[in-house]
Amino acid sequence: MLKVNEIFETIQGEGVFTGVPSVFLRLQGCPVGCAWCDTKHTWEVNLDQQTSLESIRDKRTESDSWCQVPTGTIVEECQQRYTAKHVVITGGEPCIYDLREITARFEKSGFTCQIETSGTFDVVTSDRTWVTVSPKLDMKGGLDIKAQAMSRANEIKYPVGTQKDIDNLEALLQEFDVRQDVIVGLQPISQRRRATELCIESCIKNNWRLSVQTHKYLQIA
Repeated sequence: MLKVNEIFETIQGEGVFTGVPSVFLRLQGCPVGCAWCDTKHTWEVNLDQQTSLESIRDKRTESDSWCQVPTGTIVEECQQRYTAKHVVITGGEPCIYDLREITARFEKSGFTCQIETSGTFDVVTSDRTWVTVSPKLDMKGGLDIKAQAMSRANEIKYPVGTQKDIDNLEALLQEFDVRQDVIVGLQPISQRRRATELCIESCIKNNWRLSVQTHKYLQIA
C-alpha cells in the first residue's frame, strides 16, 4: 500500500528523460522541509484528508488530499488510463517508502521506472529503476544525505542559484562514492539569468549537463 497524492500523465520536463511522455506518481509525505518546495501540499499525511482513488483520479488542483492504494491497483490504473510507459515516482519524498514491489510490478508490465529523491533516505527499489538524486542540504528537517542514496544515483540533479551551490555540490562529490558513469546535471533556480549563466560555465568546466526545467517554460504540469 502506498499513500498517493496524485497520478497524471505529461512530458518529463527536466533531467536525462526530458521530453519523454511520463506518468507521474506523486506520493504523500515528506520530512525534508525545503523552503522553496513547490509541492508543500505533499508534506503532511493528515488522516482527515484521506480520500478515494476516484477523487485522486479526478483531481485538477493541488491539495493535501491523498488515498491509500495497493501497488497492484496503481499499476493497473496506469495501464488502463495512460499511454506513457515511463513512470516517475516522486513526492513528497518517495524514498520514505519501500518501492521494490511497485517498481518490480511496473517493470513486469512493460514500464520503465524513475525515482526522484532528495537523497536523505536509502533508496529501496528494483535494480533497474533509474534513480535521480537531487541532494538537499541544511533543510528545515535536519536530515543528512545518505551515502547509499548517493552511491545508487544514476543521475545527480542539483539546483543552483549561487556559487555556493556549486561549491556544495563539489564537496558532496568528493565526500561520497558515486558511480563512475553518474550523470551530473545543474538546474538553474527559478530561471534566473545569473544562475543560468553560472550553470553553463560550471557545466563546461566540469563536463556536466545543464538541466533546464522545460515544463516551466512550456507552462505544463
